[in-house]
Amino acid sequence: MENSDFSENRYQSVLQQQEEKVNQYPAARKKKLDELFNAFSIVAEGTYVYLCDMRYDISRWSRAAVDKFGLPGDYIYAAGEVWEQRIHPDDRDVYHKGIDSIFKGDASGHDMQYRAVRKDGVFDVCTCRGAVLLDLDDQPNYFAGVIRNHGIQGHIDFLTGLRNQYGFFEDLQSNLIRNQEMYVTIVGIGKFSEINEVFGYEFGNQVIQSFGRYLFELVENTGTTYRIDGTKFAVISNFTRMHDTDKREYIENAYRKMRDHFRSEFVLDGRNVILEMNGGFMKVDRFDIDRKTIFACLNFAYGESKVRRQGDLVEFFNDLNEQNRSRIERINVIRSSILHGYTGFYLLYQPVVDAHTEELIGAEALLRWKNDEYGVVPPDQFIPLLESDPLFPDLGEWILKEALSAAKKIQARFPDFIMNVNLSYTQIEKPGFCDMVLDALVSSGYPAEHLCLEVTERCRLLDMDLLKNTLICLKARGVQIALDDFGTGFSSVGLIKNLPFDIIKIDRSFVRKIEEDDLERELMRHFSGLASTFGAKVCVEGIETEGMRDILQRFHVQSFQGYYYAKPLLMEDFLNWRSKTEEKK
Repeated sequence: MENSDFSENRYQSVLQQQEEKVNQYPAARKKKLDELFNAFSIVAEGTYVYLCDMRYDISRWSRAAVDKFGLPGDYIYAAGEVWEQRIHPDDRDVYHKGIDSIFKGDASGHDMQYRAVRKDGVFDVCTCRGAVLLDLDDQPNYFAGVIRNHGIQGHIDFLTGLRNQYGFFEDLQSNLIRNQEMYVTIVGIGKFSEINEVFGYEFGNQVIQSFGRYLFELVENTGTTYRIDGTKFAVISNFTRMHDTDKREYIENAYRKMRDHFRSEFVLDGRNVILEMNGGFMKVDRFDIDRKTIFACLNFAYGESKVRRQGDLVEFFNDLNEQNRSRIERINVIRSSILHGYTGFYLLYQPVVDAHTEELIGAEALLRWKNDEYGVVPPDQFIPLLESDPLFPDLGEWILKEALSAAKKIQARFPDFIMNVNLSYTQIEKPGFCDMVLDALVSSGYPAEHLCLEVTERCRLLDMDLLKNTLICLKARGVQIALDDFGTGFSSVGLIKNLPFDIIKIDRSFVRKIEEDDLERELMRHFSGLASTFGAKVCVEGIETEGMRDILQRFHVQSFQGYYYAKPLLMEDFLNWRSKTEEKK
């Protein structure tokens, strides 16, 4: 090492020599360095490992440290000097003296703490511990150490011993930085609460451990296994020398084998336990995307497996649309918009009219997104994907506040106006949701009685007690509650029986052919009567023709919504909208 008057010129000289020195490193020494590094990496999980060959001053560093701190590469010449430039100026003197004493033979190791700057310019507090390894002649041979970054969470799940969610995201990011193609899979245990209820939590933990161990052994050397949270696990696979079709087939076969095992062969503590699984996977071959976007897409595929495919493995296809833009690329940009002031998001408003007078009584706020590069992206291409994203509740709050601001203006002209706003089940399960809605009403000055929140049949995924208590809390303050898309799911009747809905919205799919289909008319008679039985009003969506209106006016229906009255409108167009009765005058 040089003296403490380390200069920028010396640092630049070291960088210029990097490739040359690393290429000249003897192959036999490199093999030994790699063997020792791999051994230290296994026992030093959760830290950055470095190993320096002191005879050549060539070091190998953990890939995670290389990516996070912007180091020259996995193999670094004069790493002490390179690393010193990442250390906060106020901490360099102590660091330099410690490293210098090691290379001069005055010290056999070090234990210090300092601040190191990441690529993004943020300093993390790090603890560094290292020791000199001597050869058979008691001469310094290697300097081995670990750096613990206190700016990040631990990476090991203590229950299973697998890498945890923090490790998962770090490894995703590392692959994205290196443009490393990968397949990512999420699998989980379905209806796990029943295991805990029947056998107890201690046995449940043993099930999770066994599940994780089986997955780890099944994956072997084809990938890395992680416990994400609860009963969900992930695998990152970096297949080599394998065709895409073979990679997909390998994942599908592995999932099928694991599913069959836990359905029929799983015995734990002498008990036969049947576990149901859900799973989703995707190929990642685009690297200009965010790791959380990948996770959102995986969660969507997992949700489809759980809700719609009875546990079959679902692949998230990164299809290209007519503009040759990949699906995941669009989601990445849209998701980024939430983090940057909701740029590109806007609301349209579709009128809701009285079924008999056809006068305006309300509107439904509908989310849209667009930008110059992608144009308008239909909501069904991004809302289902973002619905389970941690950012979605923030977007939902923005939608509510925007809708209330617009409703205040509309109400000045239509005093009885009611604004309908859609909710996601993930918003409702967020702590403080009820308070957020009430605070938004207070800050906007909009009366709670003129707000109607719409929930969908997917809210069955929530704990029913939580959902019921939330709806009762809102109704106690005057907010109306609607069940949207009634009839499209298998649990709709159960929901209106157990939850206090003010309005039932009949999905457009049940009235599309009502002018010529006797069965649809009979279904509408049944649905409207059923809703009335539970004290709810009925709104029918998808009214497109005068004939549909005339037929539906014969039933016990209170309101209509559809293209016959208006498509979703921008705010200024909505204020200029005229009802059918006004048009006739």
